[in-house]
Amino acid sequence: MNKSEFIHKLAELEWEDFEVKEAKAEVPKSSWETVSAFANSSGGWLVFGVKQIGKFFEIQGVTNPEKIEQDFLSILRGDKFNVSLVPKSIKYIFEGKTVLAFYISASNRKPVYFNQQVNTYIRRGSADNKATKEEIDAMYRDQSFGTQSSEIALGTNRNSLSESSLLRYRNYMARFNPNVSYNRYDEDEFLQKLRIIENGSCTYGGLLVLGKRAVIEKYFPDFRIDLLEVPGTSYSDAQSRYTFRLDEQENLWEYYFECFIRLKQKVDVTFKLSSEGFGEELSTGLTAIREALVNLLMHADYFSPAHSRIRIFTNRIEFFNPGGLPKPIEELKEKDLSIPRNPIISKLFRMVKLAENAGFGFDKMESNWLQYNQSMPEYQLAFDSVTTCFTLTTVDERGVAKQVTPQVTPQVTPQVTPQVDYLMKCLSSNTSFTRDVLQAAVGLKDRENFRLNYLKPALELGLIEMTLPHKPNSKLQRYHLTEKGVEWKQKTQNETL
Repeated sequence: MNKSEFIHKLAELEWEDFEVKEAKAEVPKSSWETVSAFANSSGGWLVFGVKQIGKFFEIQGVTNPEKIEQDFLSILRGDKFNVSLVPKSIKYIFEGKTVLAFYISASNRKPVYFNQQVNTYIRRGSADNKATKEEIDAMYRDQSFGTQSSEIALGTNRNSLSESSLLRYRNYMARFNPNVSYNRYDEDEFLQKLRIIENGSCTYGGLLVLGKRAVIEKYFPDFRIDLLEVPGTSYSDAQSRYTFRLDEQENLWEYYFECFIRLKQKVDVTFKLSSEGFGEELSTGLTAIREALVNLLMHADYFSPAHSRIRIFTNRIEFFNPGGLPKPIEELKEKDLSIPRNPIISKLFRMVKLAENAGFGFDKMESNWLQYNQSMPEYQLAFDSVTTCFTLTTVDERGVAKQVTPQVTPQVTPQVTPQVDYLMKCLSSNTSFTRDVLQAAVGLKDRENFRLNYLKPALELGLIEMTLPHKPNSKLQRYHLTEKGVEWKQKTQNETL
């Protein structure tokens, strides 16, 4: 920070990375709170010799700069703090008055506190706030940034993985990344090379992406990616809390496809056949939204009590993710740093061409969304979370961006297919059936075929329902006709008489 930058800071009203203290003759005790807050957040400048009077600042200088500097640095390098801190220091002279400035870098050994853990602070806006227990826990998790989801989930094995998800993943890789060497491996080598399984057990990352939900919930009890469509610009002006909420999915791989289906309805898309005969969805808006979705799945803190959430309002789409950034966003964007929180999850998405690198994709989101509707994504950066917001706008015939209010998609209501019709004929009123019984009744051996073409559409239509809706994968799960299903069945029977 040079002298002109220092003067510019004094002209600003709110700082996240700049704090002044009068400190005329000694180091103020409140300095330690600021040191802790900067070290636990994104770093910042602590300046001695400036007095704040309301919205104005008066440069008073310090009377004994050498002693104050030595006292300050000695405490930072001593045992008052739980970790040793080495700040950058600069001395300014303004009309004979000495001002000391110290840059406190963000620590990679958070939480940083003085005397005892209760004295842990974080920076919010221009204030130092005492950290909560949940925020301190998040700091300890961040000490293992990039390693925790790579650890072994003890008690898991090959049977902990979803057969249908693994097959779908391998088929997707063969289609969209046919030249990658993993396509040539047998299953055992495939799972080991991608670190889905190590020494016979699943890694947390591999389990989250391709595991069975019942197994995932043993390690992540509240495992879910929430997606809601809200019929308003906020909950306060919405007639109902939501018109669509995504059902629980087996794992992150299945969540990706279900979320993407809903999100791509919110942007304009054109279709074109590739040289291989595959349909390509062309839209810079869709590219930006997909990048945000993959970014959310790759970089979430799955060990946090919070969970990822996508909210689709009538005027914007919000992606909320638990887990703070490993470095200031400006540094991540400027240097295009690749620092994945979950390296295995990131690699699994890269290997199927859903992510280009292990970074956070800011440039890709920003450039594509700007091209799509002349607006930039906005970021809300909290200590332990990141929210990315895309404003929904469109461009008129003159090339001018204007706000739009798209129709919120209602609950899925597909037509009754022959498969659902056949399934309904196998059900009787006042009786509940297991999935295996229903699958045998329609004469299918392929469980995924039965789920996608018979069971899931019937559930979405509201013709059948689960006896344990909050535990969709329970061994005790049964399915029975709803009132709507009974009425529909009676109607169709009458029509055939």
